[in-house]
Amino acid sequence: MATVELTKENFDQVVSDNDFVLIDFWASWCGPCRQFGPVYEAASERHDDLVFAKVDTEAQQELAAAFEIRSIPTLMIVRENVAIFSQPGALPEAALEDVIGQARALDMDEVRKSVEEANKAQ
Repeated sequence: MATVELTKENFDQVVSDNDFVLIDFWASWCGPCRQFGPVYEAASERHDDLVFAKVDTEAQQELAAAFEIRSIPTLMIVRENVAIFSQPGALPEAALEDVIGQARALDMDEVRKSVEEANKAQ
């Protein structure tokens, strides 16, 4: 499956219409981003049940700012409208597969419960 280019215009729809979205925040001038790109693209081919998206931080500065992206590449995973993972750095293939496996294994009912409790505590 090809990656989806996210913009401020389509971001909300793509994330809300899909239960599991991986987002690569990147820029064309970034060496580690160019290194991670083929790894990310290959993973999108292996996991055709998931949505793999990319945000060009140069073209979509508002999105990058909204998610407080300070370092690229940054990988974010959103499941059922909850950001469950966000980490800067180019992951090697094995690490990316491990992160995807861990994200798949999460009990989203428990995650939502934890989020609710954290919000109440504030």
